[in-house]
Amino acid sequence: MKTARYSHIASVLTNGNVLVTGGDNGISPLNSAELYDPSTGTWTMTGSMNNSRRGHTASVLINGDVLVTGGWDGYVFLNNAELYDSSTGTWTKTPSMNNGRNGHTASVLANGKVLVAGGYNGTSLNSAELYDPSAGTWTMTGSMNIIRIGYTASILTDGKVLVTGGWGDFFPKINAELYDPSTGTWTTIGTMNNARYLHSASVLTNGSVLVTGGLWDQRALNSSELY
Repeated sequence: MKTARYSHIASVLTNGNVLVTGGDNGISPLNSAELYDPSTGTWTMTGSMNNSRRGHTASVLINGDVLVTGGWDGYVFLNNAELYDSSTGTWTKTPSMNNGRNGHTASVLANGKVLVAGGYNGTSLNSAELYDPSAGTWTMTGSMNIIRIGYTASILTDGKVLVTGGWGDFFPKINAELYDPSTGTWTTIGTMNNARYLHSASVLTNGSVLVTGGLWDQRALNSSELY
């Protein structure tokens, strides 16, 4: 890359290029962004975001734009959001979320809306909100049953969103829950075999979800499990 960074986000665009946004260079959060072109194996700088941020999300929308939300700018937990237009390489501010968030998740639903949930803004959150790209608006939706940061959110084949693990109330979480976009509600669906946070979750081709690794009581895990 052109800029050394960590805690950044990489998004595969509809044209096949990879957009890398924000992060931290070890001194402060960044607002810069760059593109990787797989056809040439090269990196080029693109337009910078309006805000420096790390711990944010970057979601590729159905229309090909990239929605960036929240994060931390080195001073405050951000509630603002902005859109990247890959055809022009420019960023446009969009209305702000109802809550500042860092370490949250953002999931593009089948209806094109974006579900943003959880995270941290001085306290761990269970609130959730929806971004409607067609209207450019944010609306609150049902809150998760558990406050979470450092968790995963996976879109299942039936369109529901599976949330697993995370951290909250000074403990790693062992439970999971489902968000139903048709009702805007969350349902607790039981517990994993291990409490974990900062783990990963992958939706497999058969529709199962593979949850791997993470931390438990500050110890790294090598366990994995299937939902």
